[in-house]
Amino acid sequence: MNNLVFQKDRELDLIAVGRLGVDLNANEIHRPMEETLTFTKYLGGSPANIAVAISRLGLKAGFIGRVADDQLGRFITNYLKDNNIDSSSVVIDKSGAKTGLAFTEIKSPTDCSILMYRSDAVDLRLEVGDIKEEYIKNSKAILISGTALAASPSREACFAAVELARKNKTVVFFDIDYRPYTWKSVEETAIYYSLLAEKCDVIIGTREEFDMLEMFSNPGNKDDFVTAKKWFDFNAKIMVIKHGKEGSYAYTLERDKFTGSVFPVIPVKTFGAGDSYAGGFIYGLMQGYDPGKAMEIGAASASIVVSSHSCSDAMPGIDKIRRFIDQYDGEKAYDVENI
Repeated sequence: MNNLVFQKDRELDLIAVGRLGVDLNANEIHRPMEETLTFTKYLGGSPANIAVAISRLGLKAGFIGRVADDQLGRFITNYLKDNNIDSSSVVIDKSGAKTGLAFTEIKSPTDCSILMYRSDAVDLRLEVGDIKEEYIKNSKAILISGTALAASPSREACFAAVELARKNKTVVFFDIDYRPYTWKSVEETAIYYSLLAEKCDVIIGTREEFDMLEMFSNPGNKDDFVTAKKWFDFNAKIMVIKHGKEGSYAYTLERDKFTGSVFPVIPVKTFGAGDSYAGGFIYGLMQGYDPGKAMEIGAASASIVVSSHSCSDAMPGIDKIRRFIDQYDGEKAYDVENI
């Protein structure tokens, strides 16, 4: 079991807050973007992908965000509806701000990059007035994506959402999701991430992301337990610190440590792993599983998604994840499409 308390009398399981975007993934893989001629369009943005993952796993997801009043904005809202994600708190922005675009380059299974277009991105126009207490009160948990803290008024909207969540006993997940191109400086990032992390129940990030959060309080620290204790002294109950191919570790307020599973595969691309991992992990915790079992679900989901061309479209259901775990034979090559 885990030490989180999810209020049972809520219609929604998880509300994601933050970035709704569009991914344009290269169809001609194993070549540079300069030579790529066609792309396939998918829903993008870390919190959007996590919401899709939660919905595919059979839970009820909602979203708080802003989309452009144009064709791409309608693509996003239609995608949410088609995936049974409540979009009643997704605002159609009339300011002329545009949807953030992510063009992906897939040179090899391990050499991938993203070209971002986020000048005046509409998702960062989210306002405090868009945050409705009754909506948050109707959910067992909310997820804040760190990218949404990069600029005002989205930054203030996130803090408002967290305050309302804490007031109404709604569990707060924080996916650090550091994207350096969105921020003015690493110092600015560290300050606002730390202020939000103090208010969260579960924090998920890489070792490098936590290093940034601690650049003022624990500079040079590489000890995961020291990191976990820092946030346990505030409100955190579970900490997940990811170490790439080495796997992940979860720490609990009761000083338990869990080592996450690893399912090596030959990937199509490297992106999407973190979002699918977070979705599977959150699902596991909401089922009452201990962090170790929840991390196993997250790791399997991540291996499935990096073995696919898309991120959002590839988010698996729980049956596919369980088959993957049961059939995994330790080989690096794995055909996830035929599970």
